[in-house]
Amino acid sequence: MARASLPAIAAGEGGLSRYLDEIRRFPMLEPQEEYMLAKRFREHEDRDAAHKLVTSHLRLVAKIAMGYRGYGLPIGEVISEGNVGLMQAVKRFEPEKGFRLATYAMWWIKASIQEYILRSWSLVKMGTTANQKRLFFNLRKVKGQIQALDEGDLKAHQVTAIATKLGVSEEEVISMNRRLSGDTSLNAPIRQEADGGEWQDWLVDDSDSQETVLAEQEEMDLRRKMLKDAMGVLNERERRIFEARRLAEDPMTLEDLSTEFGVSRERVRQIEVRAFEKVQETMQQAARDQVARQSSRSLEAAGA
Repeated sequence: MARASLPAIAAGEGGLSRYLDEIRRFPMLEPQEEYMLAKRFREHEDRDAAHKLVTSHLRLVAKIAMGYRGYGLPIGEVISEGNVGLMQAVKRFEPEKGFRLATYAMWWIKASIQEYILRSWSLVKMGTTANQKRLFFNLRKVKGQIQALDEGDLKAHQVTAIATKLGVSEEEVISMNRRLSGDTSLNAPIRQEADGGEWQDWLVDDSDSQETVLAEQEEMDLRRKMLKDAMGVLNERERRIFEARRLAEDPMTLEDLSTEFGVSRERVRQIEVRAFEKVQETMQQAARDQVARQSSRSLEAAGA
């Protein structure tokens, strides 16, 4: 079930369109067929069975991944990370429990995608000021609420509405929107043909129901707690260097930190890299633990 055995996603929107076309060709599985394939893989390590289980759920991964388009990361990479989560779910799926693979796999898919986003925080500047964090995780949702989904810059009244709702400055809203805006309209066709559909057809439901709002707030709280807990694995010097280099609004230079600690710049760089690896490993394990707990609760609730 290596990633290379799955359809490849070429660079660019054209490559993504071709990928979406290709995965639509894989048939969906009936419950009994899915059960038998899962049994064959679990009991006999039948890789052909596993491949069918994975490919039949690639559309689920794409559907979930499209909900993360607003995070400023290449959607092809987001889908690839989601596929990794799907393969992990197939490996651990227990068909005897009587539940569908999709119900179990979605937790692994989301966790894998979210881990990718967390690993990429240096690119999207997730760990900066509180205002930027709030904007980063909520801008797309608020834009949907006020129907500000057009391409390009926001209108003046939209900027004011978002700034007021999130408690940030209008300049911050404009800056973050430009950083996170995709280069493709949600209403743009996936293919040139009339029946090709639009990008928004692949998006998850962005309605601002109470359940959605609570879930998003819980997700933000979880990320903050994961980062705070992960920082606890660092010693005082590692924490200082990690915060100064990775989380600060204006990161300190290696030269300044080498002077502060009386060590070489290379030594500071080594400490920074090791601190990042320790935090990343801790957060990834926390994410895996969270997925396991959520999956367990979901299965228990379904069996109740």
